Amino acid sequence: MIIVSSRVLVKVFTMNFARAITIFPFILLSDQRLKEDKILVNHEMIHIRQQLELLVLPFYLWYLIEFFIRYLKTGSRFQAYVNISFEKEAYANENNLNYNNGKKFWSFLKYI
Repeated sequence: MIIVSSRVLVKVFTMNFARAITIFPFILLSDQRLKEDKILVNHEMIHIRQQLELLVLPFYLWYLIEFFIRYLKTGSRFQAYVNISFEKEAYANENNLNYNNGKKFWSFLKYI
């Protein structure tokens, strides 16, 4: 994992929607100070693990397909985003800094 601070890249990839984004093997943060936010970094580390479990490229395809399906159902980009199974798993476990150590393979499936 490589942590990079780039407000511009985060804005471009998230349409100014998030403070961070993970694009394997990089965690892009909108502000250098966010490196100290253990919960945010842990959230992004959960995404690193998810991406590895799905061999990276299929993760992005699944993520986009799930986003579009949820967007069609809700009509809201935010609601679509927070209801993606990968995000639900990451948000539900971001406070557990040891989550990735005992994480079961493809555990995001229980959040669909």
